[in-house]
Parts: sequence; structure tokens; C-alpha cells
Amino acid sequence: MWPRIDGLRTLDLGTPGELRDRLNALVLSGAKRATTGLLESDYRAEGEDPESVGERLVLIGSEGEPIAQVAVEWVEIVPFRSVTWHFARAEGEGCTSLAHWREVHLAYWRSVGHTVADDTDVVCVRFGLVVPAP
Repeated sequence: MWPRIDGLRTLDLGTPGELRDRLNALVLSGAKRATTGLLESDYRAEGEDPESVGERLVLIGSEGEPIAQVAVEWVEIVPFRSVTWHFARAEGEGCTSLAHWREVHLAYWRSVGHTVADDTDVVCVRFGLVVPAP
């Protein structure tokens, strides 16, 4: 199960350290408004359901500290090959094309021990910043 803070599920972007710090800064700046997770590895293996529209999540830092709250605006489960450029661009991580986004994500998932194919189901989540941390 994912950790909870004040009864809300947490959102931990990337891996702790430099990557998570960079991704969290993008959320706080307004550049990052979406994220993608692996249905099997990130959800089912953790005993979690995908997020639901309207759900609030606590964005956490590298030490597990609350950074902000976000509200889920849209969720879709699709095969990796079906992620659109419109969605990928909303991740706000500086990818210059859908092919670039795919390369970056495949490399990340490989680095954390996951093999992803075109037919691997991913959870695409759009969110909005609700409450920045004080």
C-alpha cells in the first residue's frame, strides 16, 4: 500500500533525490500537470486502485515530507503505445516529441527494474495544484 498522510494517498514522483526534487519543482511551478504509472507494478503490486477524478493526493518530497496537495482531474488506463503527445506534453518534463517522451520513460522504468512494451498498460493521470506546502 502507498503511504497516507492525513488520510490522503501520497504521490511520489520519480525516485528520491535529484529527480524527485526536479519533478516536484515542476509541479509547484505549474509546468507539470500529469504523470504516468505502470498499472501492474505501481498499482496492482501495491494493492492500490488507480486514482479517481476529484481525489486529492499529497505530493511528497525525497524524505517523505508533504510538499503540496494536488487534485486529480482526469485518469485513463491505456497501452503505452496509445499515450498521446497532448498528454505527454502535460507532464512538463521538457520532452520535445512523443518519441522523446517514450525514450525517457522507457529508460526510467528500466532503471528501476521494469520492462515496458507497447502493450503494457499505463495509468495516465492529470492533476492540478491545490495547496502548496507552507
